[in-house]
Amino acid sequence: MDFSTFMQQMVNGISLGSMYALIAIGYTMVYGVLRLINFAHGDIMMVGAFVAYLANSAGVPFEISVVIAILAAMLTGILTDKIAYKPLRDAPKISLLITAIGISFFLENLFNVLFGGVPRAFAAPEYLTKILHLGSIVIPVTVIIVPVVTGLLLGITLLILNKTKYGMAIRSLAFDIPTVKLMGINADFIIMLVFAMGSALAAIGGIFYAISYPSIDPLMGILVGLKAFAAAVVGGIGSVTGAVLGGFILGFTEIVVVAFMPELGGYKDAFAFVFLILVLLFRPTGIMGQDLERSRF
Repeated sequence: MDFSTFMQQMVNGISLGSMYALIAIGYTMVYGVLRLINFAHGDIMMVGAFVAYLANSAGVPFEISVVIAILAAMLTGILTDKIAYKPLRDAPKISLLITAIGISFFLENLFNVLFGGVPRAFAAPEYLTKILHLGSIVIPVTVIIVPVVTGLLLGITLLILNKTKYGMAIRSLAFDIPTVKLMGINADFIIMLVFAMGSALAAIGGIFYAISYPSIDPLMGILVGLKAFAAAVVGGIGSVTGAVLGGFILGFTEIVVVAFMPELGGYKDAFAFVFLILVLLFRPTGIMGQDLERSRF
């Protein structure tokens, strides 16, 4: 492999890793507060991509379509919590896990019935589909935009968690929900806020994914969601920074391994889970998970 090819794959890995990172943050925030693996999170990403597509197809400007999609994803996340998870707060964790899988199947089949299982082309504005050339390296504009947006949103998320009263409430809730309630904090509102933040990030990740791989379908969130979950675990589930780190690691792994060994291209989707197994074997808490019992997020 020559240098230009290697750099091309690095560029692709940065973009893919950024998308995984955005979705992984939602997984890690919900787990940090409720100890719940929200397997419907990948499908909330799909909802965001579909709503942006539908709004844009109806003639709404793309930028407004993105805002509508983010709000729709936030509403979906909040309703999922209110309808499916809140009644089971005191139930065994396995009940919540089964419910999360059920919500995932519901969203997939709902959109499959409404819009069919045929992939649809996702049209993005010209400024997001431009291609830049740096010597022999081809750089889509999204490859630059996605990591920048991911870094910006990571900074905003950490600022909210560490510098605001709502963030303090989220971190407190992660340790002991009953005690937080006794202190007069509306725990249900804070949990709703966590689902809203995570769902908004998933919608943004889904829209970027749809732009980079310009087609959407009701099942698009399954594999992407599982990979984002793997990224959250690799980075140290419960750690926002760890989720981003895990997303970049898995994105690089998926792209670079195939670049070095093209004959394994058919197995590229398995690399994330092989890497997950290796990390869990040698570091069960994830890369940044060693201090999570003392410092959530």
